[in-house]
Amino acid sequence: MTKASGVHTPDAHRVPSTDQLDRLRAQTPMYDAVIEEVDGRRIRIGDRWLADFASCNYLGFDLDPEIIAAGEAAVRRWGTHPGWSRLLGNPRLYPEIEERLTELLGAPDSLVLPTITHIHMSVLPALVDSGSVFVEASAHKTIYDGGSYARGLGAQLYRWHADDPDELARLLRSADADRPRVVCLDGVNSMTGNIPDLPRLAAVCREWGAILYVDDAHGFGVIGERDGAGDGTPYGTRGNAVVRHCAETYDDVVLVGGFSKAYSALLAFVAVPTVLKEHLKLAAPPYLYSGPSPVHSLAAVLAGFDVNDARGDELRATLHRLTARVLAHLRELRVHTPNRHATPVIELPLSAGYDLKDAADLLWRHGVYVTLAAYPLVPRGQVGFRVQLTAAHTDEHVDQLNAALTELAARNALRPALL
Repeated sequence: MTKASGVHTPDAHRVPSTDQLDRLRAQTPMYDAVIEEVDGRRIRIGDRWLADFASCNYLGFDLDPEIIAAGEAAVRRWGTHPGWSRLLGNPRLYPEIEERLTELLGAPDSLVLPTITHIHMSVLPALVDSGSVFVEASAHKTIYDGGSYARGLGAQLYRWHADDPDELARLLRSADADRPRVVCLDGVNSMTGNIPDLPRLAAVCREWGAILYVDDAHGFGVIGERDGAGDGTPYGTRGNAVVRHCAETYDDVVLVGGFSKAYSALLAFVAVPTVLKEHLKLAAPPYLYSGPSPVHSLAAVLAGFDVNDARGDELRATLHRLTARVLAHLRELRVHTPNRHATPVIELPLSAGYDLKDAADLLWRHGVYVTLAAYPLVPRGQVGFRVQLTAAHTDEHVDQLNAALTELAARNALRPALL
C-alpha cells in the first residue's frame, strides 16, 4: 500500500526543471513550436509543412464550416466573452449545452466549467473532503494534481493499478469507511489509448461504498454506446463516452470530460446527480470566481451537437478506418504499441538506448509532426512518441506517416512487438 505520507511520485507526475525543458527545446523543433499556418491537417512551422499527428481534434470540428459559422454568429450576438462568473450570470448558451449534454450522455445531470484541470482541482477535492482519494498509477497528471491538492486539504492519497482490482479492494478496505472515498482513473488512457474494465472497477467501488471518478478526455466524442447488433466500428455510436460504451450506469460514478478535443472548443463537464450539481455551484471555485469560456467555444459546442447528430458516426467511421490502417502497418512491421482497443491514440515507445532526438529528426524529414514523450515528462521506459489520428486526416497523410514508421523500424528505433 502506498499512502500519502510516504507516496513516491511517479516519473510521469514529476515537474521537469527549466534547464531540462531548455535542452529538449534545443534538441528538436517539435517542442515549443510556433505554428505559422494551418491547411487542413497540415501545419507550417517556419518554412516547413508537416502532416499534423499531434492534434487531438479527433472529429475535425476545428475545421468544420458549419461550426465555425455558428461561432461567428454567436459572437455577433453575445460579444467575444461573457463578463460574469457563472454564479453571477449565464448566457442562455450554458443551460442549452447542459441540457443537450445530459441527454447525450444519458447522465442524471451535468455541469460545465472551463477546463478539465479546473474540474480536477475543484470538484475532486469537494468530493473527497477529508476522506481518501485513490489515483490510478497511469492516470493523467492533472488528476494526480487534484488528488495532491485534496491531500493538502486533509485527505489521504493512494495510488493503485487498473489491472489489479484486488489491490484497489485492499486499499479501499484499509481506508476510513466513515469518510468519503473517491477512486480516480482515465477512461480512454491519454497515452496507451486503452479502455479500462469499467464494470469490474465500478463493482469494486460499489462494494466498498466508494465513488468512481473517470476522466474521459480522450474518449468523449470518439467512443460511445453499443447496441450489440454491430455498430459499424468498435467505437460504438454517438460518441457519448466510456460509461455508455461499457454499458455502465452512473450509480456512484462521476464522469469528467472535455470539449477541447473531439469538439474543438474550450469547455469541460462533469456528469453528476442534480443535488451534487447544485452543491458544486457553491463549492467549486471555477463556478463562483473564474472567467467563463469564450462565446465562440460555447456556440461551437452547441453546433457540434448538431453535427454529431447528423454526421458524427460517419466521422467516427473515417477516424477508425484511418487508425486501423496505422495499427495494421505497425503489425506488419512487428512494432510494439500498447494500444489494444483501436482508439486513435497510438503510443510508440522507442527501443532501449535509441535517442529520441534522432527519431524526431527522422520524422521531421518525412514531414510528420507528433507528440514527443521524453524523460522526465514520462518514465524512462516509456520514452517515445504519440500519434493521434483525426477524421480530418487523409489517406495521403497516413501514407506519409507509415513511410516514416517503416524507416524508423528499419533503423530498429521502435520497440519490437512481443511474439
